Amino acid sequence: MDKLDDMASVSEFDPIAGNIPATKVEITVSCRNLLDKDTFSKSDPLCVLYIQGVETKQWREVRKENRFNQSSPDEHSILASALKRDSPLSVALQCVSDPALCVHQDFLGQTFCTLGEIVGSPSSRLEKPLSGIPGKKCGTVILSAEELGNCRDYATMQFCANKLDKKDFFGKSDPFMVFYRSNEDGTFTICHKTEVVKNTLNPVWQAFAIPVRALCNGDYDRTIKVEVYDWDRDGSHDFIGEFTTSYRELARGQSQFNVYEVINQKKKIKKKKYSNSGTVTLLSFTVESEYTFLDYIKGGTQINFTVAIDFTASNGNPSQSTSLHYMNPYQMNAYAMALKAVGEIIQDYDSDKMFPALGFGAKLPPDGRVSHEFPLNGNTENPYCNGIEGILEAYHQSLKTVQLYGPTNFAPVVNHVARYAAAVQDGSQYFILLIITDGVISDMAQTKEAIVSAAKLPMSIIIVGVGQAEFDAMVELDGDDIRISSRGKLAERDIVQFVPFRDYMDRTGNHVLSMARLAKDVLAEIPEQFISYMKTRGIKPNPSPPPYTPPSHTLHTQI
Repeated sequence: MDKLDDMASVSEFDPIAGNIPATKVEITVSCRNLLDKDTFSKSDPLCVLYIQGVETKQWREVRKENRFNQSSPDEHSILASALKRDSPLSVALQCVSDPALCVHQDFLGQTFCTLGEIVGSPSSRLEKPLSGIPGKKCGTVILSAEELGNCRDYATMQFCANKLDKKDFFGKSDPFMVFYRSNEDGTFTICHKTEVVKNTLNPVWQAFAIPVRALCNGDYDRTIKVEVYDWDRDGSHDFIGEFTTSYRELARGQSQFNVYEVINQKKKIKKKKYSNSGTVTLLSFTVESEYTFLDYIKGGTQINFTVAIDFTASNGNPSQSTSLHYMNPYQMNAYAMALKAVGEIIQDYDSDKMFPALGFGAKLPPDGRVSHEFPLNGNTENPYCNGIEGILEAYHQSLKTVQLYGPTNFAPVVNHVARYAAAVQDGSQYFILLIITDGVISDMAQTKEAIVSAAKLPMSIIIVGVGQAEFDAMVELDGDDIRISSRGKLAERDIVQFVPFRDYMDRTGNHVLSMARLAKDVLAEIPEQFISYMKTRGIKPNPSPPPYTPPSHTLHTQI
């Protein structure tokens, strides 16, 4: 039986936290008796967690986990998120045709509940039938929840094994290990699976890093169970044996205390002379703190925000009400609303509130030269605007002086910000470029090349698409499903986040809620992108400066 799992990360960055406090929880999903969709092996289920929006009632995907060859009972997927107790949840399962790419193929069923239902069930464990396929029993799903501890350490460890049992008829074994954390109700939840080492009884597995809260949720004496398997192609992996340990024991590092006998209880009962099914040895163990976005900000890292606005003719004549750049005296246009929603959050992390603001795709006075990188304030020496209001003022002024033209080229503004980011790669500064555009990109190859180069630098790119155009190219640049590449070279990190503005137009006309949702979704990936840069460069945050204390005054008394 194959039992696989990965930990889902929980973002520390919630730019528009609501009034009702949200709880960070791990939701464990156990599937039993799933439908088999694969002909020669078990199903390859993809588990997706959705949460329903409060004001829009739309379902939004918050976490996805794929598990290969699992239709048997007790298969787990851990999904971590920040949720409110009354948050409506949906868990959907699909069989995937290509597990590596998570390409959807067959729907396996779904169920609906709230976090409160899970927490309120005995031992916070809720069992519900899967449904959604007429005339079919889709199996059951068991949902349990545990509040996440505040432990932010990461443990990195490496193991080897010696003289494991031989399980394959024509060869040795293909061993891998599965780690389980014990739960408060006595059950176990998968928290890590090693890679498979082929054709050996003495494997050395690669070192792996795991959050300490995944192993024990901050309880250093909580039991950790480790099972050793021989991998089989059809998913019916052979059980070799198991052992137990704890975080406190592992933290001793390489020693005689961390050599474990792998025991197969069935063999032990049957064979009088049974000793063990091999041994597993801890080779190394180190612990580092998991730093958050706010740790770096508190330590002095500066966020540099740049905005680039699309001035191509496809936006329409700004003097006409049909134009996306139309200046309605009673209501902001889509460009202004997107800029204000995102910019007002980011500006809080910028100490001087001075932001470069660029335009692209326009003819400039006096000679009609087409530019894809011009300052909105008209000052090439100093393109900085004072706060978001300063950018809006420069944007309105530019609409009166430049002629909308084309084409829609992104590469110049991406390279513009990249030049500044390339000069400061020590973690003291991070650059965010907001591109607001209406149309299909004209320089796709050049933009891809610019993004692949920029992925090595301390910068992120947010693209907000306004209007009703098709934004397929923007989705490709986003790189969430397939990492962007140029000339056969993959981007080192995913640094692009794209959202279509039309998805955030509130039907009730409540633009405050719409813009709050836009800001939250647009900025959702920034902390992860920021942390990924710092981690790959080995940059740690500086200590926070001590809080200011006013000088003490001595009270003088006269006798």
